[in-house]
Formats: sequence, structure tokens, C-alpha cells
Amino acid sequence: MPGRRVSLVWPHDPTLYAPPKYRRACRYEAFIPDPLRTLRADLEAETAGLVSDAEHAIRNLNAVSHPALVPLAHLLLRSESIASSKIEGMQVGVRELARAEARIATGDAAGPASREILANIAAMNIAVRRGAGARQFTVAHVLDIHRRLMAASANPRTGGVVRADQNWIGGNDYNPCGADFVPPPPSHVRALLEDLCVAVNTDTLPPIVQAALVHAQFETIHPFADGNGRTGRALIHIVLKRRGVAISYVPPVSITLAMHRARYIDGLMRFRGEDVTGWVAQFAGAAASAARLAQGYVVAVNGLIDWWRGKLAGESAPRADAAAWAIIDILPAHPVLTARAILRETRRAKAAAYKGIDQLIGAGVLLPVGTSKRNQMWEPAGLIRLLEGLEAGRHA
Repeated sequence: MPGRRVSLVWPHDPTLYAPPKYRRACRYEAFIPDPLRTLRADLEAETAGLVSDAEHAIRNLNAVSHPALVPLAHLLLRSESIASSKIEGMQVGVRELARAEARIATGDAAGPASREILANIAAMNIAVRRGAGARQFTVAHVLDIHRRLMAASANPRTGGVVRADQNWIGGNDYNPCGADFVPPPPSHVRALLEDLCVAVNTDTLPPIVQAALVHAQFETIHPFADGNGRTGRALIHIVLKRRGVAISYVPPVSITLAMHRARYIDGLMRFRGEDVTGWVAQFAGAAASAARLAQGYVVAVNGLIDWWRGKLAGESAPRADAAAWAIIDILPAHPVLTARAILRETRRAKAAAYKGIDQLIGAGVLLPVGTSKRNQMWEPAGLIRLLEGLEAGRHA
């Protein structure tokens, strides 16, 4: 990304509790990127082909949408949120997280790592919906995304607060001298965010190029003390939805980025070294891979739905309007299911819903979790295995 480096001095701090060498004044360089509105994205034929391929793959993913697969939109966005958290070092197993989500829904406790990742999932859902639906995307939307993402973190007070201090990536914990990258000084951040939002609202570039540039520019600005990566990856999906490319299904780009984390970070660094085309090509490849991964998953879950229906039909098939069939329709969105979720989403009477649950247990479609009679939970047979494959980047 074109820009300029400014040489600055980190002041001497005799009161700092650190080795003497970190208390001394030192010189560092901060990078101030040019506004996105001034960037010319002239793509070589090969890169333009990769961009076209990525957009085609995402559109193909969204073309398989039909009513029975509507819950998958939530599940794919859920997987995207989990992978985005994984890039930041927050990891919880698929089954463990699904059970924690169900426990929280019934009023029980869950561990801090699970709570933070689940907060990220909720924030990503709201962020993508609101950001994609806004007539004009603004800095206020960016702050709201960040506020929601940080709500369950160890530093919730930093949520939605544009940094007033210099931050840096790599190096030591005491000063930016020797850091791998130093984002722009605080005085430049607000104007750069305003320019970024203008870029989100325009449609002059191909959607994949726009998403790639918006994400990389946001990571370069690094406007918050923490949570920049997750916020920046949410912007990818907001752009793709606003441009009408990912209408139903969000391709879990963070899964493919997480699989090659070092390459992802290197790509962002090369973007700041003016290799804009290289970054766009890398991003397009990740987006295409994510879309094909998700499409394979959608097909596999569709097959699983057919298998569930076949199992239920083999158990002295319930009437066509029975609750058990309605429960099957909601299963793809719930790796672990509670009675409360079933009642809420099927809108069936309690007696009918529990009869449906018993029928699905008898058919081997629902597997009881634990032996407690209080706050019962069930796993849809085969779903977590598919979800583990998706989040590990394995094609179904």
C-alpha cells in the first residue's frame, strides 16, 4: 500500500519497570498509509483471473440456497467467527464450545475462553447483519462491531474506543523501537477510518478486490488497542454482503487464513510494502478456497438432513405435520440442542415437541448429552463430525 514512513522518538522513561535498555529514548518509524480513495488497483491478467474465480466460487456457494439449508447460514458464520478467534490464539474444541453454548442458553456457566468466543460469534452475526444492511456504513458501525467483540474479553473497556496511544506489532512490550510494524500515530487514525468507510460504501472495484483492500487497510490502521484482527475480518463479510456476492452464505475466509497464519501475516506485511497486487491475489485464493470448502460442507449437511429424514421415516414414520420433522429442519444450526431452543424455533406445544424429541432419539437422529434430567441437551448425529472437518479446513 503506498504511504509514507515518519521517524519518531519514543521518550525516555526512568520510571518504567523494565530492563534499563527499554527505559532509554529510541527512534522508530510509523507507517501512514495513503487513503484508499487514492489507490489505483491495476490488476495483472493472472490476478484478475483469481479475483474472478473467487467471486464465481462464492456465487456458486450461494446458488445452492433453499429453505431446508437456511440454518446453514448461521452455522457457516459461526465457523467463520470461531476461525477468526483462532487466529488470535483463542481455541476451544468444537464439541466443548457447542456444549458451552447450550449450557449458557439454559442459564448454566461456561469457561471464560468459551464465553469470549461465543461473544465473538454473536458480535459477528450482529455486525454482518447491521453493517451489510446499513444504507451508509460509518465509523460508528466499526466502533459498534469492536465494542461487541470486546464485551466478553479481558479488556471490555477498550471496546469501541479508538486508540489514543501508539501501538505496534512484534518487538518488545515496552516500546515500538525494533517492532515488526508500527501503525500510524493516533492523530491520523480517525481520518483514515473515515476514508475506510468511504471505501466500504463504494462499488467501483470488483467485490473481492474491495474486500481485500478494506481488510488489509484496516489492519494497517490498527485503530484499537486490541481486537483489530477480528474486527477487520468482520469487514470482509460486510463488504461481500453489501455487494450482493454472499447473499445467503458467508464463505468462512478465516478458516483458510487460519490454516496458513504465517502466510496471512506475511501477506499483510507485503501489502504495506506496496505489494498490493500480491495481497489481492493471495486473498482471492483464500476466498475461493473458503467458498469451495463451504460448498462441500453444505452438500454434506444436505445429505445428512436426508439421512436424518430417512432414519425417522423408518421408525413408524410420524405424520407429515409432526413436530419431529420440524425439529429436523432446525438441526443444522445447532451442534448441541436444548429443549428451550426446540420450543423457541419450532413454535410447537411442549408436549408435541417432547414427543418429537423422543421419536428422534428412538430413530438415532438425536443423541442425548449426559444423564442429567435438568437442562437436557442432545447432539444431532453426525453434525459435529462434519463441523470439525469444516473448521479444520477438510473438504467433506
